Amino acid sequence: MICSQAAERSVLSDSEAEGGHGQGGRESLLALWREPLRLFRTARQLCRETCGDEVSFVVNRNINFTNVCVGRCKFCAFRRVEGFRLTDQQILDRVASADALGATELCIQGGLAPGMVVEDYCHILELISSDYPRIHLHAFSPMEVLHMAGNSGVEVAAALLDLKAAGLGSMPGTAAEILVDEVRRQICPTKMNVAMWREVITTAHRLGIPTTSTMLYGHVESFQDRLAHLEILREIQGQTRGITEFILLPLVPWRTELAGVTRGPDLLENLKMHALARVALHPLITNVQSSWVKLGREAAGATLEWGVNDLGGTLMEDHISHSAGSTESQYISADELCEIIERHGRVPVQRTTLYQRV
Repeated sequence: MICSQAAERSVLSDSEAEGGHGQGGRESLLALWREPLRLFRTARQLCRETCGDEVSFVVNRNINFTNVCVGRCKFCAFRRVEGFRLTDQQILDRVASADALGATELCIQGGLAPGMVVEDYCHILELISSDYPRIHLHAFSPMEVLHMAGNSGVEVAAALLDLKAAGLGSMPGTAAEILVDEVRRQICPTKMNVAMWREVITTAHRLGIPTTSTMLYGHVESFQDRLAHLEILREIQGQTRGITEFILLPLVPWRTELAGVTRGPDLLENLKMHALARVALHPLITNVQSSWVKLGREAAGATLEWGVNDLGGTLMEDHISHSAGSTESQYISADELCEIIERHGRVPVQRTTLYQRV
């Protein structure tokens, strides 16, 4: 593994190292939040202890196979009632272009298209894996799994087993947004609740399917909501050890229904949140990733000073962020990622989806 699962020692006291369990943990994190310099130093040291000087990235491609969706998430501008659904050939053309650039991962997600059943999702996986068996398939959010299972009249576990048999290697831990039901009722009222999200994630882990974890922040949630979210991720990881990384996703509000509610987080808040995640999740989740497509390249580079050890992937396309108003390009080359990492005095390392060296 590129990054160790636990540091040999910690700069935190025993109570602080609990990182969010109980009131004492929350109070420690709140105190750190109010002291940005101490938060910066703590996160930076924990990252160096755990990950050394290395910063990783993956050569991957996103495939957003449909924007047709029955959901009504207020932070999403990608959704359409009538939109596109890629044909088999269009999917294979995208895979071929990714393969030509040396991609080791495909991240496959789409809207909740009405009528799509487990077999439809398995078909996408089988279509790709039959021609490109070396590429890792990182696919389908917990909400997509719940959607396909419901449409098919099967349990979540049965759907996951079918996906795994069809070639699924891991799942994105998206659809998490903020893991507080009151917040979810405000921003994504038709989406799965916290218990359902947790059930899909832990069932995947039990069946040998690792997942990432995410947080969409900077909208209607409170700081305490963010801490509650991080606590849930710690609890899951403590039980399953199935989470590979934590990805912070600052809201891009400009073309969404939340545009009039918030302008999204500013640079300092973004830096502090990445640092806080490093501290709060230590030592259970050791890979903290920033999203260059949402933050912008310069800000993503700055997070490397604030506890981040991974810059995600080359992406090649990202319709979801751009439909919401992101002004970043949809592709960044491996060389460009290496330049950002080296500019901050760190050592770039290309990794696989599961954090093995390439």
